[in-house]
Amino acid sequence: MPHLDQVLNDIDKDLDNSLQRLFAWLRIPSISTDPAYKADCRGAAEWLAGDLSAMGFAASLRDTPGHPVVVAHLPKPGAPHVLFYGHYDVQPVDPLDLWEAPPFEPRMATLSDGRKVISARGACDDKGQVMTFIEACRAYKVTTGSLPVGITMMIEGEEESGSINLPAFVQANREELKADVALVCDTGMWDRDTPAITASLRGLAYYEVIVRCADRDLHSGLFGGAARNPIHVLSRIVADLHDDSGRIAIPGFYEGVREMPREVLEQWKKLDLTPEDFLGQVGLRIPAGEKDRLLIEQIQSRPTCDANGIVGGYTGEGTKTVIAGEASAKISFRLVGDQDPAHVGEVFERFVRARIPDDCSVEIVRHKGSKAIQLPHDMPVLKKAQAALSDEWGTDTVTIGSGGSIPIVGDFKRTLGLDTLLVGFGLDDDRVHSPNEKYDLTSFHKGTRSWARILAAIGA
Repeated sequence: MPHLDQVLNDIDKDLDNSLQRLFAWLRIPSISTDPAYKADCRGAAEWLAGDLSAMGFAASLRDTPGHPVVVAHLPKPGAPHVLFYGHYDVQPVDPLDLWEAPPFEPRMATLSDGRKVISARGACDDKGQVMTFIEACRAYKVTTGSLPVGITMMIEGEEESGSINLPAFVQANREELKADVALVCDTGMWDRDTPAITASLRGLAYYEVIVRCADRDLHSGLFGGAARNPIHVLSRIVADLHDDSGRIAIPGFYEGVREMPREVLEQWKKLDLTPEDFLGQVGLRIPAGEKDRLLIEQIQSRPTCDANGIVGGYTGEGTKTVIAGEASAKISFRLVGDQDPAHVGEVFERFVRARIPDDCSVEIVRHKGSKAIQLPHDMPVLKKAQAALSDEWGTDTVTIGSGGSIPIVGDFKRTLGLDTLLVGFGLDDDRVHSPNEKYDLTSFHKGTRSWARILAAIGA
């Protein structure tokens, strides 16, 4: 690809300057959830807009009811156009006394295994990741004067506080944000040596179930044995959600669930994710999901159902012999494939109501749901990115799913009609959201080189 070797050489030579630019951004305490840092969030946005403007982007701050969004354009007529998304806000730093150095005084540190890392709040999530993309663009501008593709960047300041204002912003600016594909750098690698593209995100459906029996709490000595106990009723509902094989037992629940392609499953088998490696780190050893599925399928490509909380009766210290008047549980489902949150809600409500005794009642509260996101495994831009990452890291790129949900990816699909490539260079030990957050120097350096290769591949 023309000029790629020059661009990669410039990235290597300019690494120290790239780090200094990142450090300048990391010094700004852009904590979005705390009103005390409102001016700092704006300062972080202004710093970024200034840096992008100096590179030749048409960059500006766009005000929202919360923190501003940075939007920057550098079109290239006749070439593909990409929309790059990231965020400049960071998590709070508490507890401060657990940090080995001040969280907004970035520094290079060396771990016990000899790895060099960037240590600061936001080093990985997401300033360091965003800067890998920006530094790749900078190298192209320095060496060739242009970029291989047209680029729009949209960097928000409220991701860590729920991206409350972003969907409306995307909707209001959908014409300006048009592109051929969206790129996100806020995910991770499979391990230190194996690059990954996240090609699927599970959706979400969330409910509260409130079972009411007697019109008040009852004395268990007087009413025990005769009065219906809502904790018992609710516990039976929760217990019935799964069968003995770990499969979700709600009739109609699996409608829309698709099987993963055989070649993807074969790739996942080679990753050899074991219960000892995955569950051992949290003190467990036996997978609880569907028994006929690989562990990696259970956490990436299969739907789930979990009780996230259950409350009823007396929960204080000591004893109080009551039969509760009501009990409640919070239940969530992670969805995959073409599962529809509305359909899941309907079959779940039927399942619950069928288990409510005649003299009891149930209230089911639905919270906002989201559908799963799945990229076509034969999508050309996905194949190009896989090859580019493999060239940089010297090993096959794995295509994985994420057990969690990233709502903005759904907004890109629904509002802009865009598929999203999620390519990130974070590692499991980066301590994201925790004290002593870090980002490996290798992740930053080779991440920048990786984006240079991906942009060249998309442009070609």
